[in-house]
Amino acid sequence: MNLSALKPHIMPVPYLAIDQEMEIFSMAWRCQLPVMIKGPTGCGKSKFVEHMAKQLGRPLFTVSCHDDLSANDLIGRHLINHTGTYWVDGPLTRAVREGGICYLDEVVEARKDTTVILHALSDHRRMLNIERTGETLLAPPEFMLVISYNPGYQHLLKGLKPSTRQRFIAMSFDFPDAALEQKILESETGLNSIHAKALVSYARALRQTAQHDLEEVPGTRLLIDAARLILQGCPPLLACRFAIIECLSDEAETIQALMQVARAIIGD
Repeated sequence: MNLSALKPHIMPVPYLAIDQEMEIFSMAWRCQLPVMIKGPTGCGKSKFVEHMAKQLGRPLFTVSCHDDLSANDLIGRHLINHTGTYWVDGPLTRAVREGGICYLDEVVEARKDTTVILHALSDHRRMLNIERTGETLLAPPEFMLVISYNPGYQHLLKGLKPSTRQRFIAMSFDFPDAALEQKILESETGLNSIHAKALVSYARALRQTAQHDLEEVPGTRLLIDAARLILQGCPPLLACRFAIIECLSDEAETIQALMQVARAIIGD
């Protein structure tokens, strides 16, 4: 079977700005300032960073942070093969050496001791110490450090210390207004305006209501997934269920309530 024949042909589309985020990011890069991006899941933080890396012509090194992420995962480590030990740079070290952009996605998920190594890189020193090799790297002007996190998902055990936060300039992201989100949905997927408008209306209804016990509201990314199912012939209501509703909750009563809202807006 030719699996490539089953994949929809998706053309890359340019990032659609919500405010002045592209200008501010470019200024920060020219000023050699690190950037912190705050915003809900699925609002376009990662897509924005990918777009800006292309715009600036710099290699992008993305790290999805998690509870077990250590400083060695970012800096590098010695490995062993049949010839002996050898050193392998981590993504942060590679970004410094190559003058790239290092993007730490959901940085608050990383271990507390991991963020400490960012301090010397994110202030006037712009320096990375590699203790295991005895190297001290000075970041070139092209290097940039970018971190992101979801403020709505934070709690006391998962926050950034003031000593870390105040080394960055901060940008707040949110979901675009209805007209722009519909335009994003249409340009990303090729979905027709009627279905795109219905999906956006449904997402906005869930974002504005507090009656459902949801940890997070649907992001634009989920709408894009639903749109792609619709383009493959999936009925819109089922696309909402499998690409949006089932991703938001495991509770049967909540799923049923979300389906009722979907029927009212999307139709059967």
